[in-house]
Amino acid sequence: MNMKFAFYITMVIACFCGSCTEVVGVKSLKLGHSLDVTHSVHQGMVYMAEKVKEKSGGKLIVEVYPNQQLGTERQCLELLQIGSLAMTKVSAAVMENFAPNIQVFSLPYMFRDREHAYRVLDGPIGKSLLQQSERYWLRGLAYFDSGQRSFYAKKPIRTPDDIKGQKIRVQESVTAMNLVRSLGGSPTPISWGEIYTSLQQGVIDGAENNPPSFYLSRHYEVCKYYTLNEHTTVPDILIISTVFWDKLTSEEQQWLQEAADEATIHQRELWKISEQEALDAVQAAGVEIIRPDKSLFAEKTKVLFEDYKNKPEIYQLIQQIQATQ
Repeated sequence: MNMKFAFYITMVIACFCGSCTEVVGVKSLKLGHSLDVTHSVHQGMVYMAEKVKEKSGGKLIVEVYPNQQLGTERQCLELLQIGSLAMTKVSAAVMENFAPNIQVFSLPYMFRDREHAYRVLDGPIGKSLLQQSERYWLRGLAYFDSGQRSFYAKKPIRTPDDIKGQKIRVQESVTAMNLVRSLGGSPTPISWGEIYTSLQQGVIDGAENNPPSFYLSRHYEVCKYYTLNEHTTVPDILIISTVFWDKLTSEEQQWLQEAADEATIHQRELWKISEQEALDAVQAAGVEIIRPDKSLFAEKTKVLFEDYKNKPEIYQLIQQIQATQ
C-alpha cells in the first residue's frame, strides 16, 4: 500500500473518531499542529482551550496535539478540508494558496512596526481576510504573533548580495519564493521537518524564520550566522474546518471565537519574552547575530510591489495597510 495513502487512511480514522465527539453533552474538538510544546503559539492554543472550557462550563473542549502527532502542516490542512480534523495552525504564507489576498502579509517590509501589524490584523482588514478561505472549507479564527522572519545560513549574510546563488529554504508560498529570487537567491520550498537534515546534507545553504523557531528547531547547530534583516512579518493563523464550525451552535461559536481572541493577546506577551530568550540562547551557542542595514534589503525587494499594480484588489489592500495609523 502507498505510504502516503496509508497515512491518510490511518489519520482519517483516528481524527474521525475524535475530532468532534459528543459524550454526555460534551463536544470535543481536536487541534493538531507541528510546533513544540515550549513554543508560545502552542502555549497560546493551550490557553485558548482553557478559556473555551471555562466559558462553556466544560460543555465544549479543545484537545491540542503538538509536534505533528496528527500530521504535518499540509496534512493537517488537508484533514480539515475533508472534515476529519477540526482545527490547526498554519502560517499565513501557506494560507495564500487558499485565500490569495493573504499574500499581502508576506510582502517585504509591509508593516512599519509590530504595533502597526497588530492594528491591521485586529482591524477590518485582518478580520475580512480570515473569512476568505471558507470556500475551501477553512475558516480563520485569529492571528498569532510569529514575529519577523530573517535569514540564517552557514555563511554570513551582511548585505543582499551575500544571498546571491544561495539555496534558501522557504515555505510553500509564491510570495516567499519571489522574495528570495529578488535578492538573487534560489528559493527551495521543503517541509519544516526536513530542514535540519537538508542543511546538514547541503541540500540547502540556509533558511529564514523568526528567532524562537530558529532556536527551538536547533537549526542553529548547523547555521552559525543569523541575520536580523526582518524582511517579513507573517502571522500564524488559527483555523477551524467549516465542517465543524457549521455544526457548532451560535453560542458555541461565540465561546470559541472569544477564547481565540483572548488567546492572541496572551500569546503576544509570551512571544516577546520567547523572542529575546531565543536570541540570547543561540548567541550563547556560538551563533553570530548580524544586524544589517535593513534599508538595503527593503530597496532590493521593492520590485515585488510593482507586480501588484496589475492586481487591483491586492494593490488596494497594500495601500490600505500602509495608510493604517
